[in-house]
Amino acid sequence: MNERILKTLEFEQVKKMIQQYLTTEQGEEEIRQLAPSSNEETVQAWLDETEDGIKVQRLRGGLPIPKLNNIKPHMKRIEIGANLNGLELAEVSRVLSTTSELVRFIDDLKDSELEFLRIYFWEEQLTTLPELSGKLRRSVEEDGRIRDEASTELRTIRSQIRRSEQTIREQLDGLIRGKNAKYLSDSLITMRNDRYVIPVKQEYRGVFGGVVHDQSASGQTLFMEPKQIVELNNRLRQQQIAERTEIERILAELSAELVAPRKDILHNAYVLGRFDLMNAKARFAKSLKAVVPVINQENHVFFKQARHPLLDQEKAVANDIMIGQDFQAVVITGPNTGGKTISLKTLGLLQLMGQAGLPLSVGEESEMGIFTEIFADIGDEQSIEQSLSTFSSHMTNIVSILDKIDEHSLVLFDELGAGTDPQEGAALAIAILDAVGAQSSYVMATTHYPELKIYGYNRSNTINASMEFDVDTLSPTYRLLIGVPGRSNAFEISRRLGLDSMVIENAKQIIDEESQDLNEMISDLENQRKATETEYLEIRHYVDESEKLYRDLKNAYSYFFDEREKEMDKARKEANKIVNEAEENAEKIIKDIRQMQLDGQGNIKEHQLIDAKTQLADLKQDEHLKKNKILQKAKAKKQFKPNDEVIVETYGQRGTLIQKVADNEWQVQLGILKMTVSEDDMTLTTPVEEPKQRVITGVQRGASARVKPELDLRGKRYEEALAEVDQYIDAALLANFAQVRIIHGKGTGALRKGITNYLKNNRNVQSFEFAPANQGGSGATVVTFK
Repeated sequence: MNERILKTLEFEQVKKMIQQYLTTEQGEEEIRQLAPSSNEETVQAWLDETEDGIKVQRLRGGLPIPKLNNIKPHMKRIEIGANLNGLELAEVSRVLSTTSELVRFIDDLKDSELEFLRIYFWEEQLTTLPELSGKLRRSVEEDGRIRDEASTELRTIRSQIRRSEQTIREQLDGLIRGKNAKYLSDSLITMRNDRYVIPVKQEYRGVFGGVVHDQSASGQTLFMEPKQIVELNNRLRQQQIAERTEIERILAELSAELVAPRKDILHNAYVLGRFDLMNAKARFAKSLKAVVPVINQENHVFFKQARHPLLDQEKAVANDIMIGQDFQAVVITGPNTGGKTISLKTLGLLQLMGQAGLPLSVGEESEMGIFTEIFADIGDEQSIEQSLSTFSSHMTNIVSILDKIDEHSLVLFDELGAGTDPQEGAALAIAILDAVGAQSSYVMATTHYPELKIYGYNRSNTINASMEFDVDTLSPTYRLLIGVPGRSNAFEISRRLGLDSMVIENAKQIIDEESQDLNEMISDLENQRKATETEYLEIRHYVDESEKLYRDLKNAYSYFFDEREKEMDKARKEANKIVNEAEENAEKIIKDIRQMQLDGQGNIKEHQLIDAKTQLADLKQDEHLKKNKILQKAKAKKQFKPNDEVIVETYGQRGTLIQKVADNEWQVQLGILKMTVSEDDMTLTTPVEEPKQRVITGVQRGASARVKPELDLRGKRYEEALAEVDQYIDAALLANFAQVRIIHGKGTGALRKGITNYLKNNRNVQSFEFAPANQGGSGATVVTFK
């Protein structure tokens, strides 16, 4: 990817945002070298690593990567046979211990059966060296100091040094206390030239004898080594030399241990840097609420709810940016400061970030392409050294771009053709876009020229776009509108700012009729788009409610059949139990009859036979008719006749009888449906009385009878809508409406706010609130009158 595009779109600024989350110098080296790639396999691998980093961040708080220094120079010195110092060995030891800890962490992820795309691949490349790591840990402290446990000899020497220092201090303590204190400048023990000394006044240097190692700036104090401790200091010095010699031996031994595995250690450091970069990208994604995009195999780009990553994410306006599937060229028109350049840069920068494997500040399921090159001509790049004008500078850059583009290129033009005569500039802009289209390159361009609005309609694979402008507030909304060309708002803005309408009408007469027709066409398109958007939001609301209701009904339906099966199973078991008991009782009765026949030689008395039949009859269970619907209906049944109001039990709905179609069946009107229903499934009910309305005698306008209980303002302009509200409220009051509904849609909220302010100040309004969810929700307001 060319360096110019990385600088123009501020790719380095994004890398600096990620760099703040890194903890290793190797990770910082990785981010410094990071650049977009045009190789799909490489980009996919990088995106997979980002996905893994985000997943680990979400599940375990990230990979355990501590602060690590760069050990490449250390390994280079090992390679040429040099010895490392204690601090360098400590840094190598930290890399080895981090490697072991990370392997244990990832093994735990494996044990949890978590799936990852690239983490296990990198973990397999780590080499753990437990013996070497343990030896380094036992020998070297974190700050590089060699530990006593590094060798038995070092432990012995340091023990001797501590005893010698204690003896010297005890000797010197005896000299500086008591009667000798008067000969000293201060009662303390200090060091000079690595030997213990005491501060003696100049005039008493002969009292203690020994060696003078230093004196104060004034010469009044001498730092003397008393003769009593000269030999002790000599012995201490020899022990310190022995310690240094032993430390050098230990450092040489540990350095020699690093020679064989130096390549493995270096590769471990590299892999740890890759893991560190995964962590940093995951934290960057969390801060931006960014996601990993999908690579579109046909090179189509669709960034849903895209935000420029360098803007304040709380204030940035999200836009859907797409190119490639239905069109290869996008022409954005509209006034300055509306956000055209930001939209251009957002597309280019997000595509660069995606090809570098970084998470994007877009919505879920966004798709990116793979371009071999991205070119841009954005901003004022005038070259003072070459004495080129702004136009010349832009054209020089454009000429260079046209020489390099192909079907795998993305081109971004800002204010194409600007800086020269408008007619010539527009013609050049059209010709340049045609030249880019001839190479099948993707292009997004911004312009002021109205001729390019026609170009967007006439050229295949080309579409117009614009940045929305709110005429009511005289400010841009920064929303990108694909398919709608920008229009000049000069007349409308001037009218809002108080310019005389006569002046505005004269101006309209001056511009050619074609331009005026184009602006009127664009205005109509905008109004239609707003109305369509409002209707879409309402329909979407009803669809969501319907889907929820469908899910609830589906669950209830499933629950009903499950419960029915359970009850049927329970009834079968109960019935079987009753049958079994009846069979046992019948067997007993039959057995008793036979026994009586045997006892009476076949003569059974009549009363005995009647008793036996009675017992058999008692086995029959009485039916519980309390809940028997058929008998209940039979009791309530009357003579049905047409126009009777009935309840259809199966559906629980009220209906009206139309005509009898059979002996026991009637045609029933249920709402908008006509159904044939059996008399057994119907129950007569009393008709619903119509609510009595107040009769108010008074004078009423002739048009009041035509006043509807709701007012639809969708698609209306702000002032027009408020005027209609004022007239409608008066008409509704004259029509004696107690309550009405005003449909204003959701949109930007400006119209809703204006209506709210009007209702607050109307003395005839008792209260107002948003309509219920099934009547428009926040897209409509219900008004109650006093």
